[in-house]
Order: sequence, then structure tokens, then C-alpha cells
Amino acid sequence: MLLPACADEGFGRVPGVAATFPAPPPAPPTALTGSLYSAASYTGLASDRRARRVGDLLTVRLIERTQARKSATADSARNGTTSITLPTVPPFSWVPEGLTSGGSTQNFKGSGSAAQDNQLSGDITVTVARVLPGGILAIAGEKRLTLNRGEEQVQLTGLVRSDDIGADNSVPSTRVADARIRYSGSGQIADQSRQGWLARFFAKVVPL
Repeated sequence: MLLPACADEGFGRVPGVAATFPAPPPAPPTALTGSLYSAASYTGLASDRRARRVGDLLTVRLIERTQARKSATADSARNGTTSITLPTVPPFSWVPEGLTSGGSTQNFKGSGSAAQDNQLSGDITVTVARVLPGGILAIAGEKRLTLNRGEEQVQLTGLVRSDDIGADNSVPSTRVADARIRYSGSGQIADQSRQGWLARFFAKVVPL
């Protein structure tokens, strides 16, 4: 009975990314003033349709790309020789030749390199969760795609300035402050690309 309830939890939900809805409008005043003005739904004639209130939708264009390169080389050498000259009279003359001299040689060479390249592109529409002072909008949202062999999910939270929102009500992800973007998947293809739990266990406990 519990299995159907867990069928939609392929990778779990991250708190704070669910859709945010505006607060219900306040109760109408008891005394009717006859005015058509409403502060909750007022929109100026010269204003646009960009997001500005809690519950408004905003499209974020994902144009994330990161590249990292690192390399290091090391080379060192050390040589040492020591010898002692003994008198040629007994008992020093009884010491075999070569016993009073020695030396050492040390050499080390090492090199290492690392490279990483990540890229994420696409669009995701989120909702305004809070309106902060200074025209800052706290946004949160997710997108789920159910495919033939699994499910893909994109989750995004962050802060956006109202001035950075374009005329088409979109903002690039490079303009999102404190952005947390999570892209993950579940299903048959994702499971086959992961190492088994027993192999992961031995990879951690085996020192070699």
C-alpha cells in the first residue's frame, strides 16, 4: 500500500521550491466608498507586465557554463657523498677499503592536472516567493519532465533585482544572486549509469 504513495518521489522535493501563491486579498471594508480603486490589484497605465508581486511568474534563462583548469609539476634532486681518511698504521690499516666512504642520491618527479567543463542551458519559469526591500525578488520554482525511461527535474531558487528583468519578463541566470540550481534525474537510464551500492561500499572501505 505504501509503494504507490512513494512513486512520485524519485529524487525527493527540496524545501522552498514549490509554487508560491499570493496572499488572499483583505476583507472588503464595511463602508462602501463608491471608488473603483483597489490597492491589491492596481496596475498603472504606464506599467508593464514584469513580475513584481508575490505569486507573479518570472522566466529564468539558464546560461550556466563553468570551466576549470589546473596543472602542477615538481622536480627535485639531491646528491651527497661522505668519506673519511684513516691513518695507515694498525689498527686503522685493518679497516677494509671502502668502509669509510658513503653517499646518497635522491630524485623526485611529479606532475598532475585536472580539467572540468559544465554547461546548462534552457528556460524555467518560477514564481516570486517574497518581495524584499530595494526591489529584490526572492524566486523559487521547479520543472519536472517525465520521459519514457525516467524523470528529469530542474530546481532553482535565488534573488533577482527588478531592474534586471527584461521587457519580456525574463532574466538570465547569471543575474540571479545566491542561485541554487539543481538538475537531477531518476529512472532506468539514471540507475544504470550509477555504480551499485555494494561496489560503492567496497570502494570506500578498500584502501587500495
